[in-house]
Amino acid sequence: MLYPSLIASIESLKVPSEERKIILQPLINYLKEKISASELIRLNFICTHNSRRSHLAQIWAQALAKYHGVPKVITYSGGTEATQIYPKIIETIMDQGFEVRQLSQESNPIYAIKYADNQHPVIGFSKAYDDSFNPIGQFAAIMTCSQADQGCPFVAGTEKRIAVTYEDPKVSDGSLQEDHCYAQKSLEIASEMNYVMLQSRQIY
Repeated sequence: MLYPSLIASIESLKVPSEERKIILQPLINYLKEKISASELIRLNFICTHNSRRSHLAQIWAQALAKYHGVPKVITYSGGTEATQIYPKIIETIMDQGFEVRQLSQESNPIYAIKYADNQHPVIGFSKAYDDSFNPIGQFAAIMTCSQADQGCPFVAGTEKRIAVTYEDPKVSDGSLQEDHCYAQKSLEIASEMNYVMLQSRQIY
């Protein structure tokens, strides 16, 4: 069972637009193919710095797979370079119902991000998409920003490359709109991962 505050956030999510549903369909198809074959589903969400959008997508996809009962889903994230998770991301997901524990204090901190008491946490830290923490094969590369999509013409080991890009909330950093912008971006990504998992589970 997911945390009650997280369930409340999920139940408030909107349905993506018809235009976005078309963009999300290749990801849904990939999940359905894996489910039909009873295979492990590895999703690696990739953005340039692995600091904002790719983490939001990884975290929400993992939680929503559990929420909708989509089996054998393991999510990852990476960048074309490693930086750090932007602190506002951690603050935002905690506000929306996740529980987060910081495991290290270095310049690129490691976080344990939990969505339920009895599930393994998502381990969050910035890394390159081909870091040893991530899979080396049999995964889908989900490109969450256009810069990474253009900058990574080839992702080694991937079975499927899918572009599901989002505007960068970084544009609001340091402004009065920062809290609102990050909250809305998180919920936008959550709504689309919610739709993907809901549609994928309808196969069985």
